[in-house]
Amino acid sequence: MGLGRMLIVEDDPDTSYMLQIYFQSQDYEVAVAQRGEDALEMCRQELPHFIMLDIMLPDMDGYDVCRELRSHLRTRHIPIICLSQKDAREDKIHGLEMGATDYITKPFDLQELKLRVRNTLQQAQYRNLTNPVTGLPSSQLVEEQLVSLLFHSQDWVLLYIGINHIEPFNAVHGPLAVEMALRFTATTLTLTMNSVGRPDDFVGHIGLNEFIIITDKDLVESITKELNQRFDAGVRNLYDWETQQQGYLVVPGGAGNETKVDLMSLSIGAVTADDGPFADVRKIVEAATEARRKSRFCSSITSEHESQ
Repeated sequence: MGLGRMLIVEDDPDTSYMLQIYFQSQDYEVAVAQRGEDALEMCRQELPHFIMLDIMLPDMDGYDVCRELRSHLRTRHIPIICLSQKDAREDKIHGLEMGATDYITKPFDLQELKLRVRNTLQQAQYRNLTNPVTGLPSSQLVEEQLVSLLFHSQDWVLLYIGINHIEPFNAVHGPLAVEMALRFTATTLTLTMNSVGRPDDFVGHIGLNEFIIITDKDLVESITKELNQRFDAGVRNLYDWETQQQGYLVVPGGAGNETKVDLMSLSIGAVTADDGPFADVRKIVEAATEARRKSRFCSSITSEHESQ
């Protein structure tokens, strides 16, 4: 994954190409959008760790893109550096008022831009705002959302989601493959919530293979159904062809022994305000952990060797 996923929103092809090539050479994963609406859609598909946003776009003002990202819970944490030829003080202030993390005028110095990007990402990670692999909200932002549940209405539900059998997957395929699995899971959660959730539902990454969704309890059934369907449909692509065909993972052991292990699946626990009252966040997390352990909602994927 390198240093992180960067989204460059720039309609000038020469500038966007130059930035893309430069930051790829700095070990960033770079995507490019030439229109504001395209950038918003790309963020809905997969969260970037960082956005470089031109103010002058053909379809919408960059300030409006920034405001739209900041208006939704799932994207408001993403660091944004605005790029603009407008160097007036009021333009910079307006960009910062719209939620930009930083504002740089064109023409810019690439070395300075590189350092500003690096420092911005380091600050976000230092403050535990985002997970470095998935880009999803992490420790501090997750805790803020959990605290808010203590004072929220009675309609919320916390879905506590874990990935089953990721340890043997790691043993066979290694840590880079695990990062791919985590990113696939994060994308699956994001796409599911875009499809059947609400704009201000919260998706977070709280541990190595643990995620949460905070939403309305009336949406539990539709979310868990689609989440499992999407995960089960795509998870096989993380395995080699032979494993896909046989439907289980063969894990080598000592003395030539082998163990057949199910493919990765999800276990999902659900906790609502009705399961309380909860005195503090720790009690909510404990209840959610127990609910997931009981697999109140779980993936429907079944390995072939189990059915034989």
